[in-house]
Amino acid sequence: MEPDLFTAAAEERQEKDPTGSPLAVRMRPRTLDEVVGQRHLLKPGSPLRRLVGEGAAGPAGPSSVFLWGPPGTGKTTLAHVVSKATNKRFVELSAITAGVKEVRGVIDGARRASGGYGQETVLFLDEIHRFSKAQQDSLLPAVENRWVTLIAATTENPYFSVISPLLSRSLLLTLEPLTDDDIRDLLQRALTDERGLRSAVTLPEDTGNHLLRIAGGDARRALTALEAAAGAALDKGEAEITLTTLEETVDRAAVKYDRDGDQHYDVASALIKSIRGSDVDAALHYLARMIEAGEDPRFIARRLMISASEDIGLADPNALPIAVAAAQAVAMIGFPEAALTLSHATIALALAPKSNAATTAIGAALDDVRKGLAGPVPSHLRDSHYKGATELGHGKGYTYPHDLPEGIAEQQYAPDALKDRAYYEPTRHGAEARYADAVEWTRKHLGRKRS
Repeated sequence: MEPDLFTAAAEERQEKDPTGSPLAVRMRPRTLDEVVGQRHLLKPGSPLRRLVGEGAAGPAGPSSVFLWGPPGTGKTTLAHVVSKATNKRFVELSAITAGVKEVRGVIDGARRASGGYGQETVLFLDEIHRFSKAQQDSLLPAVENRWVTLIAATTENPYFSVISPLLSRSLLLTLEPLTDDDIRDLLQRALTDERGLRSAVTLPEDTGNHLLRIAGGDARRALTALEAAAGAALDKGEAEITLTTLEETVDRAAVKYDRDGDQHYDVASALIKSIRGSDVDAALHYLARMIEAGEDPRFIARRLMISASEDIGLADPNALPIAVAAAQAVAMIGFPEAALTLSHATIALALAPKSNAATTAIGAALDDVRKGLAGPVPSHLRDSHYKGATELGHGKGYTYPHDLPEGIAEQQYAPDALKDRAYYEPTRHGAEARYADAVEWTRKHLGRKRS
C-alpha cells in the first residue's frame, strides 16, 4: 500500500520501541549484508544490489525481478531491505487483497512521480501467483516501459503461475531453502541483538537442535517459536530455554533423530524395509518420524525412487514413475505440503507387488564383467557404417529383426563367453508375470540354452 502519515508514525514508534512488534519483524534485516542465506543472489552487481542503488548508474537501469522460493526464505525480507535502502518511491501490494484498480492506481501514481519529480517507483507485489491472467496483464505496460520496477514474490513455480509476457520482461531469482547453519546464525543473532531478546535467555544445544527441526528451513517459523519459548522461560523465571519449555510452548515433541547420526540412517533403513515388507502402516510411521524431525524431503524422495527399482521393479511398472513424480513434486512445493506427496508415494510402493529381479539381474551382470567375462562384440553386431567396416567383416551376417514375421531373429547377441548366460529371472508377482512369459518366449526363439 501507499505510505501515509499513519504508516510513517507506526514505523517511527516501532523504531523507538521495537518490543511491540513480533521478533521476526524486529529482526528483519536492514541491509543486504544482514540477510541470512541466499549468498548467490547478493554478489556485487547482482539485480538486488542494483535495486538498492549499488553499482554504477547509467542507461541500463535495474530490472524487475521475480523472487521464487519456499516460505520463510526471505522474499518479503529482501523487498523490505530494498524499500529501506533505496531513495526510490516504494509501494507494497498483496495479491490476496489487491485487484486491477489498486494496480492501476499505483501505476498512475508512478507516472506522476516520474514526470513531476523524476522519482522512480518500486512496486513490491506479494503472492503474485494469486493474480488472474487479467490482473497480471495490467502490469505489463508499467513493467515494459519501466514506469515501475516490479519486485514480485511467489511460492509457486512462476513458469506455471505467471503469464509468459510478464516473466520475459523480468529476471527470475530463485531463493534456496535456508540451511541449518543459516537458521542457527539467525537464532543466535536474535538471542543477543538489541532488537531481539537482548541476551535475556540462553539456548542450550539440544533445545536449539529441536528448534531447527521445528523450523524446517523457515526463518519466520524459527523466530516465532524462539520468541514464544523465550517468553515462557522468562515467565517461569528461567535463564535458559529448556527442551521441555520449548516442547510445551510449540506442542511438538522432540523426535529422537539426528540427521547427521545413526538415527538418520536407522529410520531411513526402517522406512525402506517396511516398504519392502509391504507393511504400509509401519512405513507411514517412519515417514512421519522423518518429516517431523525436519528431514530433507528430497532425501526421502530419493530413497523412494531407489526402492521402486530395488524392491518392486517390473512387478509394478508404475512404481518408479510414481516415485519420480513424487520427487519432482517435492522439489517444487516443499514442506509442509510435500508430506502429502511423500505419503502418496510411500503407500503406493508399500502396497505394490514386490520383485528384486531387476536388482539381482544387474548385480549378476556386473559381477561377470568385474570377473573379466566380457570378450569381443560379435562381428555381425559391430558398427558397419564407417568406411572400411565392411572389409573388416563388421555387420556381415546380421539379421534385421523387423524383416521377420515375429520380429525376433535367432542370432547371437552376447559375447562368446556369455552367450547362454541368463541374468534376468523374473518373478510371477504382479505385472512381472507377463515379463516372465516374454523372457521365456524370446529366449526360446533366440535359440538360447540356459547356463
